[in-house]
Amino acid sequence: MLTERTQKILDIARQTIRIEAETLLALAESLDDTTDFQACVEAIAASPGRLVITGIGKSAIVGQKITATLNSTGTPALYLHAADAIHGDLGMIRPYDLVLCISKSGETSEIKVLVPLVKNFGNPIIAMTANRQSTLARQADFVLWTPVEQEADPNNLAPTASTTAQMALGDALAVALLAYKGFSPGDFAKFHPGGALGKQLYLRVRDLYALHERPAVGPDATLHEVILEISSKRLGATAVLDDNGHVLGIITDGDLRRMLQRSNDFYHLHARDILSPAPKFIAPEALAVDALALLRQHSITQLLVLEDGRYLGMVHLHDLVREGLV
Repeated sequence: MLTERTQKILDIARQTIRIEAETLLALAESLDDTTDFQACVEAIAASPGRLVITGIGKSAIVGQKITATLNSTGTPALYLHAADAIHGDLGMIRPYDLVLCISKSGETSEIKVLVPLVKNFGNPIIAMTANRQSTLARQADFVLWTPVEQEADPNNLAPTASTTAQMALGDALAVALLAYKGFSPGDFAKFHPGGALGKQLYLRVRDLYALHERPAVGPDATLHEVILEISSKRLGATAVLDDNGHVLGIITDGDLRRMLQRSNDFYHLHARDILSPAPKFIAPEALAVDALALLRQHSITQLLVLEDGRYLGMVHLHDLVREGLV
C-alpha cells in the first residue's frame, strides 16, 4: 500500500509530465504554413555563416544543448551567452551569421539590449519565444513560437514546460535542417569519430581483423599443432585450409572441449576430424556492427573474414568490446 505522502509525490510527478506533454502537443499543432519555421530552416540552410544561439538563465542552458545538436548534425552553430555578448563578446558574431535569441517572455533585459546591437550589425534575428507580442518578437526577422499555457510547478514560475518546448523546438529545427540538407549517416559519422555511435557508422571489419595474426592449419595438422595454433594466435579458434588456401572449416576452443567430452582416445585425431565444416564468415568491407549482429545471432565469438573466398583473418567479439560497440 502506498502511503499518502508517497501517493502525493507520484501524483505531482505524473502531473508535471502531463503538463509538459500537453505543451509539446500544443507546440506540434502550432507549426503550420502560417509560421516562420519553414522560412527559418531555409534561411539557415542557405546562409554561408553560422547560427549564433543566445539566451539568459535556463534559456541559455537550452541554447547550449541546441548548439551541440546542430553542430553534430551538420549545421555550424555557436553558443553566446547574452550577458557576455553585451559585455564584450559581440565580436563573436560575424557577417552572414544568423542570431537565434531564446527567451520565454521576450522581455529579458539582456535580450532587449542585445537585439538592437545585432540589428545594427545587419545580422538576421530569429526569436524563440512564448510571447509573440514581445519586444524580441517584434524586432526579429523570424519568430519561432513556443506556446506555453502554464509551467509545471504549482506556482507557475519555474521554467519547466517552457524549457521543454524550447528544447523540443530546437531539436525540430536541427532535424529539419538535417533532412533539408540531406545529411547522411556517413556525414554523421564524420562528426562523431570517437564515440560508439559514430563507430557503428564507419568502423569496418577490415579495421579489426588486421590487428591480429591469421590463425590457420592444414587438414592433416595434429591435435597438438591445432592447440598450439589456437593458443599462439590468441583468438580462441583457427581456420582449417586446404592446399589451395580454401576454407574447409573452423576449430574453436569449444570444438576441442566437446571432443574431449566424447572420447579419451584423441591423440590420433587430425584437424579434419575435429573441424566444424560450415563456419560463419563476413566480408572485410562489412560494418563492424554487422559483425556484432552475426556473432549475437549465432551465439559465437569469432567470424572468419573472407574476400572472394580467400581467407584473410578473423574478427573476435573482444575486438568489438574494445571498440565500445558492445
